[in-house]
Amino acid sequence: MTTENNPKAILDWEHPTPPTDLIFDDGEPLESNRHRIAMNVLIRSLQQAWIDRNDFFTGGNMFIYYSSAQVRNQDFRGPDFFAVLNVNGTNSRQGWVVWEENGRYPHVIVELMSPSTAKIDQTVKKDLYEQTFHTSDYFVYDPFDSTSLQGWHLDHNQQYQSLTPNERGWLWCQKLSLWLGTYEGTIDRETAVWLRFYDVAGNLVLLPDEAAVAQAQAVVTHAEIAVAQAQAAAVREEAAAAQVARLAARLRELGENPDLL
Repeated sequence: MTTENNPKAILDWEHPTPPTDLIFDDGEPLESNRHRIAMNVLIRSLQQAWIDRNDFFTGGNMFIYYSSAQVRNQDFRGPDFFAVLNVNGTNSRQGWVVWEENGRYPHVIVELMSPSTAKIDQTVKKDLYEQTFHTSDYFVYDPFDSTSLQGWHLDHNQQYQSLTPNERGWLWCQKLSLWLGTYEGTIDRETAVWLRFYDVAGNLVLLPDEAAVAQAQAVVTHAEIAVAQAQAAAVREEAAAAQVARLAARLRELGENPDLL
């Protein structure tokens, strides 16, 4: 009997309950220590750039759950870096569960490739982020290959278009209003060419410890400037006093009493 002919069947129907037995750790480590550092660099630098904001969430190597079928198939998806805008960033989360986040998907995703994941990152995951997540900006980068940066932006037809690098080889992330580019340096005792954020003016977005060092250096610089200014003022005062003394001596030579003038 169809539900059209059985009103009671319609009344008894309930929307499938979202699964609650979610797994948030599959025990699989990141590809390498460099991949772990690279992930944390992106997360920590975005948090530092937006230190005064609570309207975003950024994470990495966390499962994103978006459908019951995905849960049943244990089709785990955990981007190495992602950011979601216009959400309460202070909420504690073990993973990103779309149906618990009012249907919000990541606006920006970065996958840190390796030889074993590069093909999937550039095909299967790219298709998922384009067609299901509708993620605005998607990037891939291999921390062991400084020439591997690629990116795509979702156009008005909901299709990914390749991003063209600027003269420095950076790619523009429209949703974050930041550039993604490479930076050679030592982080957490490992020297490599890291994927970093740059602001609109081309300035490196600092990590929290880098920002602390820069602030300390700025304080020292201000103190040094203050000391230099005080020393210059003292020199000027001494020069003025010496000039007055020379003028008084000359007046006395001419028979004038400078104290009476």
